[in-house]
Amino acid sequence: MQLAFVESPVQLLNVLEWAHTRPPGHQPRSGRNLPPGQSLPPGPPTPAEGLTVVVLSPTDPLSRGQLRRMAGLARDEGFAVRWQEARGGAGAPLKAVRELAPLLRRAERVVVGDPFSRYVHLLLSLAGAKELTVVDDGTATLEFAAQLARGERLVRWHRRGTGGARERLLAPVSRLARRRLAPAPDRRVEVFTAMPVQPPEGVDVTPNDFGWTRARFGPPTVLPGADLVGTSLVETGVVDPERYADAVHRLAAAHGARRYLAHRRESPDKLQRLARLTGLEIVRPELPLELVARRGPTAATVLSFPSTVVHTLPLALADTPVTVAVCDIAPQWLKDGASPRAEGFLAGITGTARGVRRLPAPA
Repeated sequence: MQLAFVESPVQLLNVLEWAHTRPPGHQPRSGRNLPPGQSLPPGPPTPAEGLTVVVLSPTDPLSRGQLRRMAGLARDEGFAVRWQEARGGAGAPLKAVRELAPLLRRAERVVVGDPFSRYVHLLLSLAGAKELTVVDDGTATLEFAAQLARGERLVRWHRRGTGGARERLLAPVSRLARRRLAPAPDRRVEVFTAMPVQPPEGVDVTPNDFGWTRARFGPPTVLPGADLVGTSLVETGVVDPERYADAVHRLAAAHGARRYLAHRRESPDKLQRLARLTGLEIVRPELPLELVARRGPTAATVLSFPSTVVHTLPLALADTPVTVAVCDIAPQWLKDGASPRAEGFLAGITGTARGVRRLPAPA
């Protein structure tokens, strides 16, 4: 039995990508002619038969909506998907753990999408699987691999300090999860990623080339002009909102951008302001951006600030004429309270991206 735990649409997409790489001989089904909003019809057995995907449902409506649609795609592929209301009230986490504990004890492999998640740490403390796979959760995979190699505790790159009482309470669970996420004589650890990671010795790295996405969807219709990809760096307290709005305005004007593809965590107030300031059409994608771009239509140039998509979109759009361009984050855009690691981490995202065009930060 194999269990996958996901908390975001991107994590579920990458579980499907990981499963696509497993057994040989699986014949992909084409979804290239599907109109937006429709999913694939039921098909042959899945490439990872015996895998159950457990969705640890978040609370925000946009993430839940994208996850519902991704869960539908996974079911269309033949996967068993279990929707777990893991955060719906004070007693929901303990109830979910009790319900999932028997599955965890039987699982031979556990696949996780967010190695920093305290929820995942709690579940890993109950698991005795001999095989552990970590699939991409965006650029966080870079920090996870680096922290694992250095033997550090797992902390998201944009966090400051040591956390509050809750962090201290969960510290023993997190330490145990940290050990479970490291290779051992009786445990194999795999990282499935599109990122240029440098993991510690003993961790297997399997490249994610978005073969499932390219086999199922597209190639897209390519339109003139540019699309601009939004980021949640303002919401996570890294970038000053005024600086960000000005940068979006200047970047859109310089490159003739027409659409702003919002991140699911971006606030409505911020997006309304960007629409008034720039005249851009604000689009709330219903699926991860890799699928949205692959299904199309997509602009000839996709502009982005340092984020996961500067690594993933060139792979998902490898057989198209679309150019992905990344705009640097100027140091003066960072908020005073941003993590000391923020500037170096963002520069590393841009510097290690392959197949993209580099753009200077707007003056």
